[in-house]
This record gives sequence, C-alpha cells and structure tokens, in this order.
Amino acid sequence: MVDMGKNRKNKGTRGIATTRPALAQPAAANGSEDGIGSLVDETTTTAADLAGSPQTNGSNGSANSLKRSSTHDAEDDDGDGWQTIERGRPVKKHKKVPGADSNRYPAIHFSEQQARLQAKINVSSLRDLILYLFADGPAPQWVSVKHRPEFRKIVTIMIPGLEEAMFKENVDFSTYSSAPSDQAAERADTSPDDYYPRALKKEALAQPLQPFADMFPHIWPVRAPGDDKYSKLHSPIQSMLTAPLVKEKKSGVKPVSDPHGWRDERTRITEFLATPDELMENGFPTHPAMLPAGGRRDDFKDPAGWAHTRIAKLEDGDVPEAEIEQGSITAGRQVLALDCEMCMTGESEFSLTRISLVSWDGEVVMDELVKPDKPIIDYVTRFSGITKEMLDPVTTTLSDIQARLLDLLTPRTFLLGHSLDSDLKAMKLAHPFIVDTSILFPHPRGAPLKSSLKYLAQKYLGREVQKGDGTMSGHDSIEDARTCLDLVKKKCEKGKAWASGDVQGENLFKRLARAGTAYRATAGPQATGGLPLGKSSAAVDWGDATRSACNAATVTISCKSDADVEAGIVRAVQGDPDGLEVPGGGVDFVWARMRELEALQGWWNRNKLAGADDNDNDNEPSDTTSLTTCLTTLAARLQRIHAALPPCTALIVLSGTGDPREMGRLQAMQARHRREYNTPGSNWDQLSVRWTDDEDQALRRAVRRARSGIGFIGVK
Repeated sequence: MVDMGKNRKNKGTRGIATTRPALAQPAAANGSEDGIGSLVDETTTTAADLAGSPQTNGSNGSANSLKRSSTHDAEDDDGDGWQTIERGRPVKKHKKVPGADSNRYPAIHFSEQQARLQAKINVSSLRDLILYLFADGPAPQWVSVKHRPEFRKIVTIMIPGLEEAMFKENVDFSTYSSAPSDQAAERADTSPDDYYPRALKKEALAQPLQPFADMFPHIWPVRAPGDDKYSKLHSPIQSMLTAPLVKEKKSGVKPVSDPHGWRDERTRITEFLATPDELMENGFPTHPAMLPAGGRRDDFKDPAGWAHTRIAKLEDGDVPEAEIEQGSITAGRQVLALDCEMCMTGESEFSLTRISLVSWDGEVVMDELVKPDKPIIDYVTRFSGITKEMLDPVTTTLSDIQARLLDLLTPRTFLLGHSLDSDLKAMKLAHPFIVDTSILFPHPRGAPLKSSLKYLAQKYLGREVQKGDGTMSGHDSIEDARTCLDLVKKKCEKGKAWASGDVQGENLFKRLARAGTAYRATAGPQATGGLPLGKSSAAVDWGDATRSACNAATVTISCKSDADVEAGIVRAVQGDPDGLEVPGGGVDFVWARMRELEALQGWWNRNKLAGADDNDNDNEPSDTTSLTTCLTTLAARLQRIHAALPPCTALIVLSGTGDPREMGRLQAMQARHRREYNTPGSNWDQLSVRWTDDEDQALRRAVRRARSGIGFIGVK
C-alpha cells in the first residue's frame, strides 16, 4: 500500500502509478447507459483515509477493511474499489466491453411490428444511422438500436456489383454474367412495394455467398439517390459521405467556409471552360467549330436571323505558352462577363431588350438597350427592370448588336455568365468559348436543375444581389455580370476543388470530427449521458483517396486492389503499432470501397454515371476469371475483416446502386439525339438517333433498376 500524502512529497516516486479507493456514489440514472457504475470521487485521499477506522456494517455489525478480493488491475463493471493514479491525476477508466451474452450488448434489430417502414431505405438512411450511433443524428425509425453507447466502432464497405438476384435460391453463377440485357433487366426488377428486408438463410444461398448469413441477419433493399422525373442517377458515394446541414436558427443561406487546413491553388480560367459536350447537354446554340471536321461543319448554315462568331476551329483559341504572362489567371484570353434582360414578345417567347458586357477588371464594355422587332406584350419589369418609357426612344436593333459583337468577340475571347444559353438564344448568337457559373456550381440534385445566381452570391460571396425594392425595380444586368465575374475569380484563386464538396451538406468525416459523441463506455465516467468528442475516421479507397471527399478523413489509405482495401480496413480498425499514421487502437469510423466485382460485372464507371465519384484513378482492376471465383474471394475477404473487428462494432455493407449499364446506354443515345437536334439547320426526321416516348419510358425503367441496390447491417 502506498501512502498518497508521502508520495506527493517524494519527487522520486512522482511518476509511479498508485491506487486509491473510490468512494461509493449513487448509480447514474441513465437508461441508455444502464446506470451501471459509481461516480469517481475527485477529492484527495490522505494517509488517514487509507488507514481508515473500523466501520459498522448495518447487516452484521462486522468491521470493513480496505482489502479487496482481487487486484486493482481486475476489470470491474461498477468502477468501485481502487482507482489508479498517475502523475497525481486519476486515470480515465473505460467500462468493460460487454460479453456477447451480456444484457447490455449493442444491437441493431428490425421488427415488422415496430419499424415505421413505408418504402425502401435510401443510402442516406444508412448514413443517418451512422450519424445516430456516433454523432448528433436523429434516431432511425426503420430499425431499433439497443445500447447505443456500447458501440465501439463502425465499418462501412461499399461493394458495387452486388445484386439481390445473386442471393436467390438456385442461382447459376456460371451463366449469370452471360444473360442477355433483357433477362438481366428482368432479374433486377423489384416492386416499389417490396421494401421489407429479407432474412438470410444459409442453406438457401449459393455456396460462394453463404458466409454472408454468418455475418448478417437480413438483406436490405436500398434505393440509390437519383431523380426519377429527370431520369438521373446521383452518386451514392456523395450521398453517403455528405451529411445534411444542421438547421440554423437564423434564416438565410449560410456562407461557405474553407475546410480546416485548406490551401489555395491558383488555377487558370481555361480549366473552367465548358467542353463542347457540356454546351450541347446544357442547350447552348451550336457553333460550327464545335462540330467534327468534315461535311457537317462545311455545310453548316445559320438559321434565319442567327449569327456565329468568326472562329473556324476550336484550336484558333489556343494561346502559345510563350505569350502568356507568368501567373496569369486569364492565360492570354479576353474575358467578358455577359448578362442580358428580356421581355416577352409572344407566348413563351422572349426577346432581347438589354445587353451588358463587363471586362475582367470590372469596367463596363457595353450596356445597350435593344428594341425587339416584334411588339412587346409583357415588359416583365419586376425581373428585367425594363419599362415602356425606357424603350420608346431606342432605335438599336438585334442585328446592330450582333454586328458589334462579331467585331468584339475574337477566337481568344471567353464569354462568362450564369445560364448563358438563354442569353445567347435571346441574342441569336453562337460562340464556342463559354465559362458558365451554373455549370461550375452545379445544383445539389443534378442537371437540369440550376442554382440561382442570387443563391450562389449569398453562399460563395456573402453578398446580396437582385434585392430590388419588392415592386418594379428588377435586376441590374451590370451587377449580375460583375457577380458572375467575382464568382469565377474566386474559383480561380481557390482552385478547382473549392466549393465543390459541400454544396448540399457537410462532409461526413468533418461532421464526425466536429459533432461526434462519446459515452461512459468509451470515454470514462465523465462522459455519463454523452459527451461531445470528435470521432476519428479513415477512408480506404481505390486510386488516390486524397483527391475526393475522403480527404477530410483523419487517415486516408489509397489502394490498387481489393486485397489492399482489406488490409487497409484491418489496419484502420486495429491501428499502427507506433501510432504514427493510424492512431493506436484504430479509428472510430472506417469507410471503404471494393471494386473488383464492379469491374467483372461491367459496372466500372466507363458509362460516366451522373455525379459519379471515380477519384480519377488509372488503376483499373483486371477482370477475375469467373463470377463464382470473384464472389468466393469477396466473401472470404469480408469474413477476415469481420474476424478482425473488435466486439461491439457495427458492420455495414452496401452495393450503392443497381445495374447501371442499360441506363448508361440510353442516356448516351439521348445525349446524341439532343446534340443533333440542337444543331442549327438539322432536320428532325434525318437524325441518326431516334428518340420517342418508347425510348423515354425505357430510360425511366432503366433508371429505376439502376437505383435498386442492396445493403447488409450487422453487429460483431
């Protein structure tokens, strides 16, 4: 026994770990943590305390001693008895990890009677479950979580290529991948009403997938993010790794802030130039330089009243590197910000009534009122700011403006603005070099939706524009042009990655680090009832994991194979022996992605999925010899990962999407049809691609199938 009073005075023994008895306190009345354990007495223990005087026990009258039946090292659920002191301070004592048969072992249960399940769960539902377990997310209504404070870690693995049909009885993997597209589509079809999880029965599964039944009780139908109205599939990775923003008490748009550790990277404006495909997809008028060399370009003719800038080919806009001033953002180009105002001259017909051009330095190059050729039926003053009195004395026509612009816009001129497709159509002018803020700052739900310029100015510039007086003032086209200019300038100063990851929410890794919650089970008695404490995280992915949203994780592990991913997960969970990269004891949350099954299935992002997050890596996996071999290897990897997890770890596996191949084929057809249809002078009955209601309905069905994924939830 060590005398604590003497130990404090003896410098030679100051660093020695000592023990003292903790005084009994009432149990914590906290149902979620079972109220187990006694609070720690923070008072100083003296020599007299340790000597102690005999006390009378109310039941037998015998004297108690300070001796225990076990040493102070023995684990004790109640936290009473001896307390370890190191360097004069009590050492934080965690609760003992509950045994598998303990009545406080954590669990995630599904009950048909209790679950409020009315549709398929989404990828975001799995993300919200993670936020509930480890952060400030609301409790899920579709599953019941038992003893949440006891969860030690969460591991989430995305495995594209997994399909529900693989888990059906009598599946033949030898012919599974060779099925025709129509049969492959049929096996992926599920009813929207079929949203309850299916019990996994080992004897009913094919041999390669039987290990899944040992790790998970159910297979869940999971709906991938997307938009059925516009036939779009959104990125499941973005949905998983983007947490919803916490509602602010104050109304209005919260301005974006730079992530912790952010470093600006000056970028030339040429990096933000819209490609010909992007211009076609966004409905811009076709310039002949955007067409492939040959007959179509040579035979190109402007429709009546239209004009195109004097550019023979896109290469005419190139500037030799020797002519570019070092560090120049404009890279030798003339940049003009454009904004127009229109009035109605017919039903759903708008005509140009004002054009404003602003140079890169903010000077007004042109600001002209234009009188339309047709009578104006609505001046739309509340938006355009144009009135009859303003236009009555004007004699400038659209053809006058076109003539001036053809002299002003050279092959080295970039036009910059917001949704410039509508402005160019009002001007009846085509130009191939466009920087559009509606493309640079895409809408969270994807095209064809677009964020307003007013919203972008509030979020990324902290500026109020288009305020007006609430009645007849309208927009100021010069102000709007300068706003677009400032948005692009800031993007050039910050870099391509700026303002691209937190459009619709907060990065999941950042959220866990900021709003993570620790409990007595993991952080000691002071965390009784929950304590705000950042959660550490790791991202394990193919390619360069630092070039995506994974960069916000505490640890990023880049991989070249699924074997690397497996090793990375185990390393992230268990930690490095020296703790230099992965903290000792591992991180709290792990997100990972395996891709070899995706490559074998032909789902690798060659189809350019909408909003897909590829990390732009070049390490594409080689196809395995057969589907049976691939699935057997995959199940074995998951088994080894499961065995390496510590007790009380939640394991989530999801496919992300369903089969996207047919959707990708039809979307490519639709894009080609739009390009040809929007080419001036083309005849709709002579297009190379046919797109009717039949094709449109087929695309909608393909998108629904692509959004039908699966998931698994278990607790080690």
